[in-house]
Amino acid sequence: MTTETATPAAQPEKTSIQSALQANLRDYGLLLALILIMVFFQITTNGTLFKPVNLTNLVLQNSYIIIMALGMLLVIVAGHIDLSVGSVSGFIGALAAVLMVQYKVPPIPAGLLCLVAGGIIGAAQGYWIAYHKIPSFIVTLAGMLVFKGLSLALLGGASVGPFPTEFQLLSAGFIPDVIGPTTLFGVTLHTTTMVIGIAGVVAMLYFGIRSRANRERHGYEAEPFPLFVTKNLIIGALVLVLTWLLASYKGLPNVLVVMSILIALF
Repeated sequence: MTTETATPAAQPEKTSIQSALQANLRDYGLLLALILIMVFFQITTNGTLFKPVNLTNLVLQNSYIIIMALGMLLVIVAGHIDLSVGSVSGFIGALAAVLMVQYKVPPIPAGLLCLVAGGIIGAAQGYWIAYHKIPSFIVTLAGMLVFKGLSLALLGGASVGPFPTEFQLLSAGFIPDVIGPTTLFGVTLHTTTMVIGIAGVVAMLYFGIRSRANRERHGYEAEPFPLFVTKNLIIGALVLVLTWLLASYKGLPNVLVVMSILIALF
């Protein structure tokens, strides 16, 4: 009798885990493919890929792509496409360069002006799409050509520089170690980076548990608890490893902090 009652109780959990994995197979498949690619290049580069200096360079060189992808996410979720994102980014960058280098506008006011200009450009293109029902492909294709030409006209076909030092720190600087360096296992660590990384993992676990509890309280389906625990432990471990590697070099890059804040807001 005990065996008969225990078996049905265990079977639904197993089926639930299987169904959850199958429902999210594409997402987990992409994650596994990414891990396999990283392992492949780690082996073929003789360990260069995961070296702290290389990971830092990857963050510095690619964070702006993720920041642009955040805006593109909203466009794609709405069922549209934006072909002008690269040209608009180039034009706003050219505008920032002219303001700061040629007109000596301080970085913060120049950055705010550029954000306003970017918002106006997006609103102008969105107006034709939302109110006149012109396909976003057509509108943003025109925008791509227009703002590519405006960038060349604004810069006169020449490079502009150098940028103010405080502006360069936004993309190439690192957060200061206000706590002070710590030596652990023979490695000197950027302590502030480690504290931020640990706090980030704790916050991720807290909000994940609260979100799951809210779904269950309101009667929505939640992923199986073993899968939830396994997924969060793996993600938390990866974040801590990345934090350790960055802390063993120069710490968190400023652009990574900006990117993380924007991701949290979105």
